[in-house]
Amino acid sequence: MLETSLSQLEQLVGDLVQQNQQLLNSNAQLSAELAQVKDDNENLQLSVLEHEEKQGTTVARIQALVDRATSVSAVSA
Repeated sequence: MLETSLSQLEQLVGDLVQQNQQLLNSNAQLSAELAQVKDDNENLQLSVLEHEEKQGTTVARIQALVDRATSVSAVSA
């Protein structure tokens, strides 16, 4: 009986060690993927900020053109 219990315990410990290794591998892979996603997210946020800045500049230029056209129209009338 003791031999059977010891054998079962050895098998369970072996299974747990194997499962732990699989979990460690999964954890390492998920950590690497998370780091990549964080990097991608940061790049996307910077890109959005750059686009917003360009859009703001474009809007200001268009508004200046509209103002000029409006002032020329007012003078001409």
